[in-house]
Amino acid sequence: MSLSGELAALYGRDLTRLIQELNAFPDTASLWKTAPGVSNAAGTLALHLEGGLRHFIGLRLGKIAYQRDRPLEFSARGVERSELIARLEAVKASIPAVIASLSDAELDAIDPNNGTDKPMTTSQWLIHLYGHLGYHLGQVDYLRRFVTGNAAIDLAAL
Repeated sequence: MSLSGELAALYGRDLTRLIQELNAFPDTASLWKTAPGVSNAAGTLALHLEGGLRHFIGLRLGKIAYQRDRPLEFSARGVERSELIARLEAVKASIPAVIASLSDAELDAIDPNNGTDKPMTTSQWLIHLYGHLGYHLGQVDYLRRFVTGNAAIDLAAL
């Protein structure tokens, strides 16, 4: 399998896992609760992941129209769980496809406007964003466990 295909599969799996985590919250209100010392609720993290993936991969690499409002990702509250899940299902339907369509030349190209102060290849940037997705996925899992008192859930495999 190509690097773009492998990355697409990983993004698809972890977006599925994020949706599974959101479904494991008992209701919308619990998605917006936090733990002591934690400023971002699981709903906030879901909005942030949606915004970043749609912007950096959907728009910039896939030319899929999107207008990001990063401050709103962190200030919005009470978005219904069903709406968050529908939005992430749309991300799961589009983002892995964009990644899978990238050629080796596109993956090796330097992207000087990737959102950091250091030029990276597209493949480096996608790996960076994948780490970001995994980091926040872990936070959502721990928040769900704290808020609900429930243990780990069975998550999707590759």
